[in-house]
Formats: sequence, structure tokens, C-alpha cells
Amino acid sequence: MAATKKTGGLAGVTAGETHICTVGKEGAGLTYRGYDIYDLADNASFEEVAYLLLHGKLPTQAELDAYIDKIKASRGLPEALKTVLEMVPKDAHPMDVLRTGVSFLGNIEPEGDFKNQQNVADRLLACLPSMLLYWHRFHTDGVRIDTETNDDSISGHFLHMLHGKAPKDLHRKCLDTTLILYAEHEFNASTFAARVITGTLSDMHSAVTGAIGALRGHLHGGANEAAMELISKFDSAGDAVKGVHEMLARKDLIMGFGHRVYTTSDPRNAVNKKMSKALADDIGNTTLYPVSEAIEKVMWDEKKLFANADFFAASVYHFMGVPTYLFTPIFVCSRITGWAAHIMEQRGDNKLIRPAADYIGPGLQKWTAIEDRA
Repeated sequence: MAATKKTGGLAGVTAGETHICTVGKEGAGLTYRGYDIYDLADNASFEEVAYLLLHGKLPTQAELDAYIDKIKASRGLPEALKTVLEMVPKDAHPMDVLRTGVSFLGNIEPEGDFKNQQNVADRLLACLPSMLLYWHRFHTDGVRIDTETNDDSISGHFLHMLHGKAPKDLHRKCLDTTLILYAEHEFNASTFAARVITGTLSDMHSAVTGAIGALRGHLHGGANEAAMELISKFDSAGDAVKGVHEMLARKDLIMGFGHRVYTTSDPRNAVNKKMSKALADDIGNTTLYPVSEAIEKVMWDEKKLFANADFFAASVYHFMGVPTYLFTPIFVCSRITGWAAHIMEQRGDNKLIRPAADYIGPGLQKWTAIEDRA
């Protein structure tokens, strides 16, 4: 019998096949159904990418128009869900808000037959931003916002609900691009969690709820929030260089650098870095971008660690007026497309996911009566 391969965290273990995404492959750092992420970021809208991931092909103009109309018509929240969101405490973690919202929606709008899976995926894509911003604005500003804005894009809808007015084109385009970059990433922890749950023949709401729970953990989501906290500490690039050297000397954990799969660079970082510079120039901020660049350089020079997608995404969101605690939930509003695509792919050729484990506990024990136990 061949020896069992032991690897921490399943690193390097192939757990299945997918048609959806490549990560870290030679010649193409990140692709969605064969399309390079740079081509999609430069040319596509997030709605086109969502259609690509969920339908397996890019839409025609007529298909895209119909898809946008469907998403716009699916943004509204049932009154019962609004009541639940209002009951969630103000100081709750917003990832918990989305986890609860998706779970409750599964009660009042159950998937039922798996033939409804595409409609469930589209509904979640449309209303996750509505859930998040309804809760945020209710507890922050004391208003019950209208979640059925007439914005054609999900990014425009998000920013409109957040700020109470239609966004600038630059802001809408930048948020749209970050949604594209975060949409899919193969068998990451949250996606794998969704596939494991799906493998039991559970419903899509359960699988997405589990995925949100996995993304909530600091080793998967939240790096952009930590990056924002880091870059906000420094008043200049010089201060950042000094401060990061001190952090390295103390062996402090610095989030936003390195990646479990990529070895030399994260292909998404270059796009986010470019947008961060454009947004800094637009609002006249002369601190955060130079500080970010300085930190990036120190981390590469000293540790050969590259900035991942989360690092410059932090300042991108900040420059658009997004509160830091909403950074990771934006990830959910994007990754629902990848999660749903994987759920549907898992169902297409389903096998229960049940890996083995090497037992390393004590040998066979003899039962002793309770009065004889030491």
C-alpha cells in the first residue's frame, strides 16, 4: 500500500477538477474560464464576468442587457429580512450580518428544486449589497434606505446606497474592477467549504452561508482591513520605512503580503495599485499611496514578500469613502459569483467530499469502571 501523503492544510493536494478558474499557472497567473484577468479588468464589466462565471460564456449584448435587468429587479429585500437586519446589533461584525441574511433568506425564499439554482445565484448577487448597506445605513445613519436604486451596475448600486447619491464614474469603475478581481480564485478555503457542503446535497443558501463563515476568518478574509490599519499608522513614506523595519524586527505579523499559491507576484496587485494611484490623484491625497509603496518596497527588499490583492485594495476602498469594516463584505458581494459557479459545478458531477485522516492518538484502551480511575 502506498504511503499516505501528509501535508499541512492540504497544501499541494489536488482535491478535484474545475472548468472555472486557473490560479498561478505558467503563462496565465489568473484566468476565469480561459480569459486572462487583465483582459477582463480592462474590458469587461462585473456583470459580464458574473455571467461568464455562472453561464460558462461571455454574454451577447442582448443577453447582458437582459441579465442586468434581472439583477436590478432582484435587489429588493423582503420586509421580514429588513426586520431581521434591523435586529442585528450595531456592533455586529458585518460578515455575521451577511451570514445571517443569507441564512434567513434561505428560509423565506428556499431554493427547493436544484433546477432553481441559477435564479438563487442571481438573487444573491443582486441582494447581498442591499443586505449589507441596509443594515449599515440603518444602524449608522438611522435611515431605512431604498435598496432598489436604478443604477445599471452592481458597483454603482453599492456606492449609491452607501453615500445616498449616484457615484462618480471613476469610483464606480474602480469598484467594478475590484469586484472582477475578487470574483473567483479556484479552491480557496471558502470555495472549498461551499463545495464540501454542496457535496452533501445541501441547498445553495447553506453552502453560501458556510462560505461566508470561512471567509470571515482572519487567515482568509480581512487582510485588506488589516492593511488599511497598517498604512493609516504612518504620516509619510519615511515614517513607513522606519515603522515597518521596527515591526519586522519584532516579528510582528504584517498582513497583505505573500500568497498561498502565487510564488513571485499576485497578478491582481498591479491593477489595484494603478487604481490606488488614480484615486489618490483624483482626491489630492499625497500620503496613503506613497506610504503603501514604501511598505511594499520594504517587504520585498527585506523578506521577498510581494503585495497581494488585498494590500492596495485597502486604499482603493478608502479613497471611495468605504468604511474599513465593510472591506471584507465587499469581497462577499463579488465572490458570490465564484461560489455559486463552484456549487453548480459540484452538483454537475457530485461526489461526497470525505477525505481520510491519519490517526495519531493513543492506542486501544481498556475500559475501567469509574471507581477504579485514577
